[in-house]
Amino acid sequence: MKKHKFLFIFLIIVGILITAYFGIYLYAKMLPKLSIDGANGYYLYDSDNALYTGSASQDWADLTDISNDAVKATISIEDKNFYKHNGFDFLRIIKALFINIQNGDNSQGASTITQQYTKNLFLEFDKTWERKIKEAWLTVRLEAHYDKDEILEGYLNTINYGGIFGIENASKYYFDKSANELTLAEASMLAGIPKNPSSYSPLVNEEKAKERQRIVLNSMVKNGYITKDEAINAYQTKLTYKTGEDEEELKMMMYYQDAVMDELEEIDGIPASFLDTGGIKIYTNLDMNAQKTLEESADKNINNDNIELAGVVMEPSTGKVLALTGGRDYNKSQYNRATEASRQVGSTLKPFLYYSALENGFTASSTFTSDKTTFTFSNGKTYSPKNYNDKYAEGPISMAAAIAYSDNIYAVKTHLFLGENALPDILKRVGISKSVSKLPSLALGAEEFTLMEMMQAYATLANEGYKVKPYFISKVTDMEGNVLYEYKENAENVLNKSNVYILNELLTTTYAKEFIDYNYPTCYSISQKMTKKYAIKSGTTNTDNLIFGYNKDLLVGLWSGYDDNSDVNNSDSSSLKNTWVDTIEGCLKDKEDDWYETPENVVGVAIDPISGEAVSSGTAKVLYYIKGTEPTTEKKSLDDAVPTVKTEE
Repeated sequence: MKKHKFLFIFLIIVGILITAYFGIYLYAKMLPKLSIDGANGYYLYDSDNALYTGSASQDWADLTDISNDAVKATISIEDKNFYKHNGFDFLRIIKALFINIQNGDNSQGASTITQQYTKNLFLEFDKTWERKIKEAWLTVRLEAHYDKDEILEGYLNTINYGGIFGIENASKYYFDKSANELTLAEASMLAGIPKNPSSYSPLVNEEKAKERQRIVLNSMVKNGYITKDEAINAYQTKLTYKTGEDEEELKMMMYYQDAVMDELEEIDGIPASFLDTGGIKIYTNLDMNAQKTLEESADKNINNDNIELAGVVMEPSTGKVLALTGGRDYNKSQYNRATEASRQVGSTLKPFLYYSALENGFTASSTFTSDKTTFTFSNGKTYSPKNYNDKYAEGPISMAAAIAYSDNIYAVKTHLFLGENALPDILKRVGISKSVSKLPSLALGAEEFTLMEMMQAYATLANEGYKVKPYFISKVTDMEGNVLYEYKENAENVLNKSNVYILNELLTTTYAKEFIDYNYPTCYSISQKMTKKYAIKSGTTNTDNLIFGYNKDLLVGLWSGYDDNSDVNNSDSSSLKNTWVDTIEGCLKDKEDDWYETPENVVGVAIDPISGEAVSSGTAKVLYYIKGTEPTTEKKSLDDAVPTVKTEE
């Protein structure tokens, strides 16, 4: 009895809502017609103001220029009653509600093609009630003033086909043909993608895409568009996909576009829908040459098909992101590891520790003993870090040598000497806002950061102490050229220029032949490829490889590793270093070597690489000091100033 009463009340409510809808529909009919001409989406431009592949609806196809198979497949799988309802399929909504109530979830959807089209006309992707009400009202107004063919045409030209927007663009991207040439097999494959572009793209997971294609074809049979035999033949047709054949269709560039769209959502002042702008033009910092160089360098050097990659090329003086990849192949994975993945950064955090040391009176010649060491603290806890390959000087080494070899013992001693707040304070100053653990292992990069966070931090070193924010979008306009947004550069001086200069010179020791001694500098293996002077720091954990390097003109940061946190090996590290050097050298091949000018209060001195003592003959490396702090023949070790340590026999 209760069940029948509930059903009766439910039907009354539905009846009231339907009646209200038709009242709203009549009101919408009396309002002026919405102009959707040219409301095609967004257009992305590179740093040369050239429109690039991936932009939404850059090729608009009239409905008559889209194959009947593509039209029928779309209607069949998305909204079989499209030509029968007025924007909302109430029977479908009721059915979905009952199924969801029975299943206790929201797995069943009931959006019509008109509703989905209104979503495509909005820039924002929030799920607020205000947004949903706007979408519903826009759905009514579209249905009131446009015929079904016009709405269907708009939908097909704005829908997402796996990072490619619009049926014409998708047809060219996947099959190298226009939308009017699509076969039933091709059309049914494309029609299945919008449901879940990250899963149903045949370039991501062909097995899932084929299963989705089967569902599309079966729906076409059920709805009377094709015969069962036609469905079987289409399903069994082997499809050939066209990818990466043109320069503009770089397999990693879509990660850049995704980062652009993420930044767009954070910008205030952009109209909520394309109806207010007729579409928008987004002018980005994408440098096609830098993007191509990054991708070619990765393809050339990384032979391990299973390892993933993230990389960023940036102009440190402005913060412009010129190129980016969040993975090896966007077609296989859309997860953007450059902007989303937090990973341990290893020894690439050490430069910020050593900057703090320079601020606190250390010099390139300051020494600690490098040997197997266990640190014992007042609470009785111990910490026993190790150097890579268990190589130690078994005696005092200079800060310069510690940087060249990435000596972990020296780093931890420095961290403990300065105190637990010193490194976190520097990280905040250079733009890393997240809270970090104040542990001895922080000196060795045990904390996790995204590649973009590290790029902002390193940009401060590359920009002589001025912090800039990495950004992708320089300007946004409407279709008439009216500026809706323009980036305003805001560089903030957060580090001492002289100390930054000294640190940048110290980071050239990582590939300096003068430091070949009991160990090799960490980046010496790629030194023969360098035609210019760079500050470089690499880092390796059990699961991650990283490298950052720069001069005044360019900053390049790379990461490689496995999504499942499998261990990396020496070959993976070598591949990444070679990718880095080929990227930065390729990007700067037509530019002069542009290093930093020595500040007036800084002096260069020839020193012995290991001891840090001033020398007049023998193996020497010129390093830099604040005037008055340059080395003499008298040395004082800092070992006695760190917490209790014991040398392991």
